[in-house]
Amino acid sequence: MSRDILTAIQNRMPTFSKGQKLIAHFILDSYDKAAFMTASRLGKTVNVSESTVVRFAAELGYDGYPSMQKALQEMIRSKLTSIQRIEVANDRIGDQDILSTVMQSDIEKIRLTLEETDRGGFHRAVDALLSARRIYVMGARSAAALADFLGFYFNLIFDDVVLIRTTSVSETFEHLLRVSCEDVVIGISFPRYSSRTVQALRFARDRGANVVAITDSETSPLTETATVALLAKSDMASFVDSLVAPLSLINALIVAVGRRKNADVAQTFSTLEKIWSAYGVYEQVEEEN
Repeated sequence: MSRDILTAIQNRMPTFSKGQKLIAHFILDSYDKAAFMTASRLGKTVNVSESTVVRFAAELGYDGYPSMQKALQEMIRSKLTSIQRIEVANDRIGDQDILSTVMQSDIEKIRLTLEETDRGGFHRAVDALLSARRIYVMGARSAAALADFLGFYFNLIFDDVVLIRTTSVSETFEHLLRVSCEDVVIGISFPRYSSRTVQALRFARDRGANVVAITDSETSPLTETATVALLAKSDMASFVDSLVAPLSLINALIVAVGRRKNADVAQTFSTLEKIWSAYGVYEQVEEEN
């Protein structure tokens, strides 16, 4: 129902009570703000009781206010502009301590991701990666940092990894020109979703490749193209994306494939340690007596 909630409110408007109409009009006019308000705060904003807000959610067919709130959030997170994000974040944080608020939110996203991750899907992704001829990794805009991190470690574990770094649409597809059913393409994107990443995954799927999507929800446009979707909770911290939970999920993926290729990884790092030492890659830190 998340995509149709505003339409549902408009269609049900004649049946609402006076108080429910106040709630409905506020949501239709300011859904970007309403989505992040508690039931109590929404009630105070439109001068109705918290119980009226809860009944309003039930009237729309939700099993509680949190379900309606989640539907609103899913609908708008991919639509908010940077300016709207700033306004919503300022409203949410208010006078609270920013450090505590942001870090507590990140902790909560990791907890929810751990609880809701599909273990079967996670293991299928690991199996697909271990049997792949070549692995492609793509993440655009803010997700590029996640793709770089994943690509860095996968290059140490696997023989043939392609990290797609490009600002050109044509170059993206040139990188994927030889993708086949023997390959795995990993696409990473969170609201607002990168259209280039979505297009690249569709191209890879049409070529028969296994597609692993790392994204935030079943309604993500990446999920519909994926052989396996690994979902991690993300959030917006003002105009920036909070991607702590996705990074934690990626860490788990790296460790899982590393464990399965334990002997090869140990040999690789044994060789690398000698190279790093010979060429002074890392600064030598002397221990204090």
